[in-house]
Amino acid sequence: MNNKSLPLMILVIGALLLASNSLYIIKETERGVLLKFGELIDADLKPGLHIKAPMMHEVRKFDSRVLTLDARPERFLTIEKKGMIVDSFAKWRIKDVSTYYTATNGEENRAERLLAQQINEGLRNQFAQRSLQEVVSGERDQLMSDLTIQLNQFMNTKLGIEVVDVRVKRIDLPEQVSQSVFDRMTTEREREAREHRSKGKEQAERIRADADRQRTVIGAEAYRDAELLRGEGDAKASSIYANAYNKDPEFYSFVRSLNAYKETFKSKGDIMLVDPDSDFFRYFKDSKGKK
Repeated sequence: MNNKSLPLMILVIGALLLASNSLYIIKETERGVLLKFGELIDADLKPGLHIKAPMMHEVRKFDSRVLTLDARPERFLTIEKKGMIVDSFAKWRIKDVSTYYTATNGEENRAERLLAQQINEGLRNQFAQRSLQEVVSGERDQLMSDLTIQLNQFMNTKLGIEVVDVRVKRIDLPEQVSQSVFDRMTTEREREAREHRSKGKEQAERIRADADRQRTVIGAEAYRDAELLRGEGDAKASSIYANAYNKDPEFYSFVRSLNAYKETFKSKGDIMLVDPDSDFFRYFKDSKGKK
């Protein structure tokens, strides 16, 4: 390297150092402020490439995305003076960069400490106005909505922060009262179970009695209908027999005699003493049954 190129290299290096200290970039996910000897001169730098005076100007950058504050669990009292341990979190972001920088000096941890204090106080006030049942299930959404509105009324003007949402992750009872609450819940569930069993037995007896009544009624009606049908059948049979007898009485008498012989002599051990000249043997002597 000769003596002529050395000054040129020094000039180039100096220019690079000057450019590195004069140029800065604000990303799309960032917000920034420009300071002149510590005094705020530009409270909202737009995303892109910017120029500043070295040694004179200072740039402070902040995350403009939605951030999460995970608050530590706290103990609150309901309107019935029942204690509970509440674990919550909040979503927030910078809304007014100038107010945010002035109130927190651009320190995210400081902003979160101030926000956590306000959330703690807001939750305490909201829980104190509601019962345990309302807090746990009935009005939780309304509670979170009211708290978010209340926080923004303070945070927007005092810290330049917008609270996007506040949510309760978990609600627990203190250890000293958990067992008594669980015992009371168990007793209540057992009482409800006994009531359901009692109602079930009552309904079962009612259904069983109705089924027995219907069975008796159906059986009686079926017996009545069967007797009516049997009577009609006997009447028709008698009518048919009578008509058949009137058409040929002699044949009818012959058939009856044959049936009587069949029934009388179907067993080999049967003995019957009858006069041979009786009417019983009339068709034995003559197929026409003449006496």
